[in-house]
Amino acid sequence: MRIRVDAWVRIIIMSRLKKLAPAFFQQPTLDVARSLLGKYLVVKRGDVILSGKIVETEAYVGEDDLACHASKGRTPRTETLYQKAGTVYVYLVYGMYHCLNIVTEKKGFPSAVLIRAVEPKDGIERMKKNRKTAAPHNLASGPGKVCEAFGITRKMNGESVRGVHIWIEDRGEIVHANDIVAVPRIGIAYAGVCARYPWRFYITDNDFTSRK
Repeated sequence: MRIRVDAWVRIIIMSRLKKLAPAFFQQPTLDVARSLLGKYLVVKRGDVILSGKIVETEAYVGEDDLACHASKGRTPRTETLYQKAGTVYVYLVYGMYHCLNIVTEKKGFPSAVLIRAVEPKDGIERMKKNRKTAAPHNLASGPGKVCEAFGITRKMNGESVRGVHIWIEDRGEIVHANDIVAVPRIGIAYAGVCARYPWRFYITDNDFTSRK
């Protein structure tokens, strides 16, 4: 069933009030990665709103971080990382999985937060179709799954995270510091000493994380 126009107006107004301000993403990347926990990823697909609580993130900070794509310098692929804070950075891994990142800090400094896992809230039936699974805990429990569930592709690369297709909301949920776990990032053994940095963050005891 299609949502009436007046209902869409209310949704748009409320989303603007809840959208994270640009200053949020201009903070140090590790602070953004922690602070995004408990916030809501929202994607508008046609007349359907998909949303979910962010429960796991990873930080990537500058050219000295060997796990960051920018460690090899400024290239056509990494150009988005050098844009202003709040820019959407979507890339493809293994030729098949998209990953969603939000650029942080100041323009010209390549850093971003990867959205690793989301607890689905709105549009779950569409997510099930996108993922071809009915298991709620398997819908967005990994960066590739997040993008597949929400329909996020490279077409969104370079967009603003305060746009009309994708944004992040503060719905008033508080995640206390003692409810956040900081551990090494996943799948970056090639990054040497950087692989041991405890820059993956997740909400303790949440069943929708990709890995404990």
